[in-house]
Amino acid sequence: MAALLLAAVAVPWPARPEEESVEKKWAERDAWQHPAEVMDALGVKLGSVVADVGCGDGYFTFHLASRVGPGGKVYAEDVDIKVLGKVSARAFKEGVTQIEAVEGVKDDPGLPDGALDAVLVVDAYHEMEKFDAMLAAIDRALKPGGELGIIDRKTEPGQPRTSYLEHHRIPPELVREDAARNGFELLRDAPGFKVPDKSREYFFLIFRKPLTPQGLKPQGFRTTGTARLPTRIVGTGSAVD
Repeated sequence: MAALLLAAVAVPWPARPEEESVEKKWAERDAWQHPAEVMDALGVKLGSVVADVGCGDGYFTFHLASRVGPGGKVYAEDVDIKVLGKVSARAFKEGVTQIEAVEGVKDDPGLPDGALDAVLVVDAYHEMEKFDAMLAAIDRALKPGGELGIIDRKTEPGQPRTSYLEHHRIPPELVREDAARNGFELLRDAPGFKVPDKSREYFFLIFRKPLTPQGLKPQGFRTTGTARLPTRIVGTGSAVD
Protein backbone atom coordinates (compact mmCIF):
# COMPACT_ATOMS: atom_id res chain seq x y z
CA MET A 1 0.00 0.00 0.00
CA ALA A 2 2.81 2.43 0.91
CA ALA A 3 4.53 1.71 -2.39
CA LEU A 4 1.34 2.49 -4.29
CA LEU A 5 0.95 5.79 -2.45
CA LEU A 6 4.54 6.79 -3.22
CA ALA A 7 4.04 5.92 -6.87
CA ALA A 8 0.92 8.05 -7.00
CA VAL A 9 2.80 11.02 -5.55
CA ALA A 10 5.77 10.56 -7.88
CA VAL A 11 3.75 10.54 -11.11
CA PRO A 12 2.41 14.01 -12.03
CA TRP A 13 -1.20 14.38 -13.07
CA PRO A 14 -1.56 14.86 -16.83
CA ALA A 15 -2.46 18.38 -17.93
CA ARG A 16 -6.13 18.96 -18.55
CA PRO A 17 -7.17 19.99 -22.11
CA GLU A 18 -7.93 23.56 -21.02
CA GLU A 19 -4.49 23.82 -19.40
CA GLU A 20 -2.81 22.61 -22.60
CA SER A 21 -4.83 25.16 -24.56
CA VAL A 22 -3.68 28.00 -22.29
CA GLU A 23 -0.05 26.89 -22.55
CA LYS A 24 -0.28 26.86 -26.35
CA LYS A 25 -1.92 30.28 -26.39
CA TRP A 26 0.74 31.72 -24.08
CA ALA A 27 3.58 30.26 -26.18
CA GLU A 28 2.11 31.83 -29.31
CA ARG A 29 1.76 35.15 -27.50
CA ASP A 30 5.39 35.02 -26.35
CA ALA A 31 6.45 35.07 -29.99
CA TRP A 32 4.91 38.47 -30.75
CA GLN A 33 4.52 40.25 -27.41
CA HIS A 34 8.04 39.67 -26.05
CA PRO A 35 7.21 39.73 -22.31
CA ALA A 36 10.86 39.90 -21.26
CA GLU A 37 11.28 43.13 -23.23
CA VAL A 38 8.11 44.57 -21.69
CA MET A 39 9.41 43.84 -18.19
CA ASP A 40 12.82 45.26 -19.07
CA ALA A 41 11.18 48.47 -20.30
CA LEU A 42 9.41 48.86 -16.93
CA GLY A 43 12.54 48.08 -14.92
CA VAL A 44 11.02 44.97 -13.34
CA LYS A 45 13.73 42.98 -11.60
CA LEU A 46 14.35 40.47 -8.85
CA GLY A 47 12.55 41.62 -5.70
CA SER A 48 10.29 44.16 -7.43
CA VAL A 49 6.73 44.74 -6.23
CA VAL A 50 4.40 45.03 -9.20
CA ALA A 51 0.76 44.72 -10.27
CA ASP A 52 -0.92 43.22 -13.33
CA VAL A 53 -4.14 45.25 -13.51
CA GLY A 54 -6.82 43.51 -15.54
CA CYS A 55 -4.78 40.33 -15.37
CA GLY A 56 -7.26 38.08 -17.19
CA ASP A 57 -5.93 34.53 -17.48
CA GLY A 58 -2.63 35.56 -15.86
CA TYR A 59 -0.33 35.58 -18.88
CA PHE A 60 1.72 38.55 -17.68
CA THR A 61 1.12 37.71 -14.02
CA PHE A 62 3.20 34.55 -14.25
CA HIS A 63 5.90 36.17 -16.38
CA LEU A 64 6.17 38.92 -13.78
CA ALA A 65 6.27 36.38 -10.95
CA SER A 66 9.14 34.58 -12.63
CA ARG A 67 11.04 37.86 -12.98
CA VAL A 68 10.54 39.21 -9.42
CA GLY A 69 11.18 35.84 -7.75
CA PRO A 70 10.02 34.67 -4.31
CA GLY A 71 11.38 37.83 -2.70
CA GLY A 72 9.17 40.05 -4.85
CA LYS A 73 5.41 40.44 -5.15
CA VAL A 74 2.87 40.39 -7.97
CA TYR A 75 -0.66 41.63 -7.37
CA ALA A 76 -2.91 39.99 -9.96
CA GLU A 77 -5.95 42.26 -10.15
CA ASP A 78 -9.20 41.82 -12.01
CA VAL A 79 -12.90 42.53 -11.49
CA ASP A 80 -13.77 38.98 -12.60
CA ILE A 81 -13.69 36.63 -9.61
CA LYS A 82 -13.70 33.56 -11.89
CA VAL A 83 -10.46 34.40 -13.68
CA LEU A 84 -8.87 35.30 -10.36
CA GLY A 85 -9.81 31.88 -9.04
CA LYS A 86 -8.00 30.24 -11.96
CA VAL A 87 -4.90 32.41 -11.48
CA SER A 88 -4.80 31.72 -7.75
CA ALA A 89 -5.33 27.99 -8.25
CA ARG A 90 -2.52 27.81 -10.79
CA ALA A 91 -0.21 29.75 -8.47
CA PHE A 92 -1.00 27.27 -5.70
CA LYS A 93 -0.43 24.28 -8.00
CA GLU A 94 2.94 25.61 -9.17
CA GLY A 95 4.02 26.83 -5.74
CA VAL A 96 4.29 30.46 -6.86
CA THR A 97 3.84 32.17 -3.51
CA GLN A 98 4.66 35.70 -4.71
CA ILE A 99 1.34 36.04 -6.55
CA GLU A 100 -1.54 37.61 -4.65
CA ALA A 101 -4.91 37.77 -6.41
CA VAL A 102 -7.00 40.88 -5.73
CA GLU A 103 -10.60 41.47 -6.72
CA GLY A 104 -10.90 45.08 -7.81
CA VAL A 105 -13.91 47.21 -8.58
CA LYS A 106 -14.59 49.53 -11.51
CA ASP A 107 -13.08 52.59 -9.84
CA ASP A 108 -10.36 51.02 -7.68
CA PRO A 109 -7.99 48.07 -8.24
CA GLY A 110 -7.58 47.71 -4.47
CA LEU A 111 -3.78 47.91 -4.42
CA PRO A 112 -1.80 48.93 -1.32
CA ASP A 113 -0.78 52.58 -1.12
CA GLY A 114 2.78 53.55 -2.02
CA ALA A 115 3.97 49.95 -2.35
CA LEU A 116 4.51 49.29 -6.06
CA ASP A 117 7.54 49.73 -8.28
CA ALA A 118 5.52 49.24 -11.46
CA VAL A 119 1.99 48.62 -12.73
CA LEU A 120 1.19 46.94 -16.03
CA VAL A 121 -2.18 47.24 -17.78
CA VAL A 122 -2.44 45.04 -20.88
CA ASP A 123 -5.44 45.09 -23.23
CA ALA A 124 -7.62 46.32 -20.38
CA TYR A 125 -7.42 50.12 -20.25
CA HIS A 126 -10.07 50.51 -22.96
CA GLU A 127 -12.47 48.59 -20.67
CA MET A 128 -12.15 51.10 -17.81
CA GLU A 129 -15.27 53.22 -17.63
CA LYS A 130 -13.99 54.93 -14.47
CA PHE A 131 -10.59 55.65 -16.02
CA ASP A 132 -9.80 58.78 -13.99
CA ALA A 133 -10.58 57.05 -10.70
CA MET A 134 -8.51 54.03 -11.75
CA LEU A 135 -5.52 56.16 -12.71
CA ALA A 136 -5.77 58.04 -9.42
CA ALA A 137 -5.81 54.74 -7.52
CA ILE A 138 -2.82 53.45 -9.49
CA ASP A 139 -0.98 56.69 -8.71
CA ARG A 140 -1.60 56.14 -5.00
CA ALA A 141 -0.34 52.57 -5.23
CA LEU A 142 2.93 53.48 -6.96
CA LYS A 143 6.04 54.58 -5.14
CA PRO A 144 7.42 57.99 -6.18
CA GLY A 145 9.16 57.37 -9.50
CA GLY A 146 7.20 54.14 -10.05
CA GLU A 147 6.25 53.31 -13.63
CA LEU A 148 2.95 52.56 -15.34
CA GLY A 149 2.93 50.61 -18.59
CA ILE A 150 -0.22 50.58 -20.73
CA ILE A 151 -0.47 48.23 -23.69
CA ASP A 152 -3.68 48.34 -25.70
CA ARG A 153 -5.09 47.88 -29.16
CA LYS A 154 -4.54 50.92 -31.34
CA THR A 155 -7.23 52.84 -33.19
CA GLU A 156 -7.79 56.33 -34.57
CA PRO A 157 -9.02 59.20 -32.34
CA GLY A 158 -12.17 61.23 -32.82
CA GLN A 159 -14.84 58.72 -31.78
CA PRO A 160 -17.08 58.80 -28.68
CA ARG A 161 -15.45 57.18 -25.66
CA THR A 162 -18.18 54.53 -25.53
CA SER A 163 -17.27 53.30 -29.02
CA TYR A 164 -13.75 52.41 -27.87
CA LEU A 165 -15.17 50.28 -25.08
CA GLU A 166 -17.55 48.60 -27.50
CA HIS A 167 -14.85 47.82 -30.09
CA HIS A 168 -12.13 46.92 -27.55
CA ARG A 169 -9.51 49.44 -28.63
CA ILE A 170 -8.42 52.99 -27.80
CA PRO A 171 -6.28 55.74 -29.36
CA PRO A 172 -2.89 56.22 -27.66
CA GLU A 173 -3.48 59.98 -27.82
CA LEU A 174 -6.44 59.60 -25.47
CA VAL A 175 -4.44 57.49 -23.02
CA ARG A 176 -1.71 60.14 -22.95
CA GLU A 177 -4.32 62.82 -22.17
CA ASP A 178 -5.87 60.75 -19.39
CA ALA A 179 -2.49 60.00 -17.81
CA ALA A 180 -1.31 63.62 -17.96
CA ARG A 181 -4.56 64.84 -16.43
CA ASN A 182 -3.95 62.48 -13.50
CA GLY A 183 -0.41 63.65 -12.87
CA PHE A 184 1.64 61.04 -14.74
CA GLU A 185 4.71 61.94 -16.77
CA LEU A 186 5.16 60.28 -20.18
CA LEU A 187 8.56 58.61 -20.18
CA ARG A 188 8.49 57.10 -23.65
CA ASP A 189 6.42 55.58 -26.41
CA ALA A 190 7.95 52.11 -26.46
CA PRO A 191 7.84 49.82 -29.51
CA GLY A 192 4.42 48.28 -29.87
CA PHE A 193 3.26 44.88 -31.07
CA LYS A 194 1.41 43.40 -34.02
CA VAL A 195 -0.36 40.08 -33.93
CA PRO A 196 0.88 37.88 -36.81
CA ASP A 197 -1.61 37.31 -39.63
CA LYS A 198 -4.12 39.66 -38.00
CA SER A 199 -4.89 43.36 -38.19
CA ARG A 200 -4.52 43.96 -34.46
CA GLU A 201 -1.78 46.43 -33.57
CA TYR A 202 -0.91 47.37 -30.00
CA PHE A 203 0.81 50.48 -28.64
CA PHE A 204 2.98 50.53 -25.49
CA LEU A 205 3.12 53.72 -23.43
CA ILE A 206 5.27 54.09 -20.32
CA PHE A 207 4.47 56.71 -17.71
CA ARG A 208 6.07 57.63 -14.40
CA LYS A 209 4.70 58.89 -11.13
CA PRO A 210 6.61 62.09 -10.31
CA LEU A 211 9.36 61.80 -7.74
CA THR A 212 7.80 64.70 -5.83
CA PRO A 213 4.09 65.57 -5.57
CA GLN A 214 2.99 68.05 -8.19
CA GLY A 215 2.72 71.61 -6.94
CA LEU A 216 5.05 71.02 -4.00
CA LYS A 217 8.72 71.74 -3.58
CA PRO A 218 10.95 68.76 -2.80
CA GLN A 219 10.98 69.67 0.89
CA GLY A 220 7.19 69.85 1.03
CA PHE A 221 4.88 67.28 2.57
CA ARG A 222 2.13 65.42 0.78
CA THR A 223 -1.26 65.59 2.41
CA THR A 224 -2.94 62.35 3.40
CA GLY A 225 -4.96 60.86 0.59
CA THR A 226 -8.49 59.53 0.75
CA ALA A 227 -7.75 56.08 -0.62
CA ARG A 228 -9.66 53.26 0.97
CA LEU A 229 -8.13 49.99 2.06
CA PRO A 230 -7.50 47.31 -0.59
CA THR A 231 -10.56 45.43 -1.70
CA ARG A 232 -11.15 41.77 -1.05
CA ILE A 233 -8.01 39.69 -1.30
CA VAL A 234 -8.83 36.51 -3.19
CA GLY A 235 -5.71 34.51 -2.61
CA THR A 236 -2.01 34.47 -1.84
CA GLY A 237 -0.68 31.63 -3.92
CA SER A 238 -3.40 29.40 -2.52
CA ALA A 239 -6.38 27.66 -4.02
CA VAL A 240 -9.74 29.40 -4.10
CA ASP A 241 -12.79 27.59 -2.84
